[in-house]
Amino acid sequence: MKHHSQIARKPLTLLNGFTLVGMLIALSSNVWAASPGVDPWVENQLRANQTTEFIVRMDARAQTADLRHTRDFLERRQQLIGRLQETARQSQASLLERLDQLGVEYRSFWITNAVLIKGDQNLLDELMARRDIAHIHANPQVAMDFPDPEQPKSDSPDAVEWGVSLIGAPDVWAQGFDGTGVVIAGQDTGYQWDHPALINQYRGWNGVSADHNYNWHDAIHVDNSSCDGDSPFPCDDNNHGTHTMGTMVGDDGGSNQIGVAPGAKWISCRNMNAGNGTPASYIECYEWFVAPTDLNGENPDPSKAPHVINNSWSCPPSEGCNDPNVMLDVVNNVVEAGIMVVVSAGNSGSSCSSVSTPSAIYEASFTVGSTNINDVIAGSSSRGPVTVDGSGRMKPDISAPGVSVRSSIRNDGYASFSGTSMAGPHVAGLVALMISADPDLAGDITTLRSRIENGAVQLTTAQECGGVAGSMIPNNTYGHGRIDATTSVMQVPEEFFDHSFESPN
Repeated sequence: MKHHSQIARKPLTLLNGFTLVGMLIALSSNVWAASPGVDPWVENQLRANQTTEFIVRMDARAQTADLRHTRDFLERRQQLIGRLQETARQSQASLLERLDQLGVEYRSFWITNAVLIKGDQNLLDELMARRDIAHIHANPQVAMDFPDPEQPKSDSPDAVEWGVSLIGAPDVWAQGFDGTGVVIAGQDTGYQWDHPALINQYRGWNGVSADHNYNWHDAIHVDNSSCDGDSPFPCDDNNHGTHTMGTMVGDDGGSNQIGVAPGAKWISCRNMNAGNGTPASYIECYEWFVAPTDLNGENPDPSKAPHVINNSWSCPPSEGCNDPNVMLDVVNNVVEAGIMVVVSAGNSGSSCSSVSTPSAIYEASFTVGSTNINDVIAGSSSRGPVTVDGSGRMKPDISAPGVSVRSSIRNDGYASFSGTSMAGPHVAGLVALMISADPDLAGDITTLRSRIENGAVQLTTAQECGGVAGSMIPNNTYGHGRIDATTSVMQVPEEFFDHSFESPN
């Protein structure tokens, strides 16, 4: 954690030549004011320890609704970032000055107007008396529930893997659309960047040497036995991240065709330390993706942002993330920046309303359930509706292959894992195929979502959740159904295609 404010140090360097003259900033109460005060986790931690980390969310919010009418998504992103940064700079100034006076460790954010602070009970009492703070959130260590490797399939190449084939990706490749020109991002346990199935797709590799600037960020700032904190190159201290990226883009040029979009490039951020993340580390990665920086955290460039981010992780209440809205503003702003946020639904099924964790619960997240090779929902795949935030929102939005999915792991290996963590990457890969077929879809999240939903193989169930019959489409088990690449991509203008192209469904 940095003992200074990145915003105060360089508030506007992100937008070279961009002026904020005339910008409107809403300094009114945040929509989250329905849950004021402090998370109980914070108070409990301070009773047991002298200090703890917590996230202070400021009351001020940038006014950005008018930017939705800006057709150029990069221009919209630049203006959005400028407004978010300026709002954070102005509204956090008094707080950061006070923290500097006290010698308190902190890190400020702009993707959500918040500050990560390490403090004691006296500081907490002082903060709770301020009128410019909306809420004080917990920042617990969140333990990832990792899938177990499945044998004996783990080292058995299957050329094009079953999930990639089932969704029809090879038919799309045959039309010349393999993700070329698209950038996919992942935030996870890290990545083995030079894995044979991943190296040629890594944006930081030119075939001769690697340049990790703008292509990698480490939100873990302490060492562990496998990866140094602030690692200057992509490092995976588990296997989970490397596995998910393989399903998105993996191809070793031989028999290991494990990825949906092998022509796409990838960038990444490590958000977990040996399987343990925090809301702050997740937020840090989201913020970096919107405006990637060099390895020193300098010279941010929003033009290097990805088109889609895969999020195969969750932040459960059982680990202390008891405010379901802790990352709501973050995800909303990332999507407003024209970046699609794909999120695994979770593995807490098969009961209704088991989609219960950030970021899967949010409307702006494209939430993914897990199916097997027979298009049957996995027993562990979480179901809707979302009740933890009182919304009753239908989830998941879509489903994808997630049972016995073979992909890359560390040390140049391969293994089969199961879970919604494996389903989400299929969807991120599909997004890349769609944008490569129709570049006008870049930044158009609404159209991307609707084409995936409309192109899905409709699936039903006897399970009724939230008063929605499983026979309805969408439903709270499968969402709109299992993704189909051929049908979703075919919704682009006809002149892009060879007329012999037909969907197998």
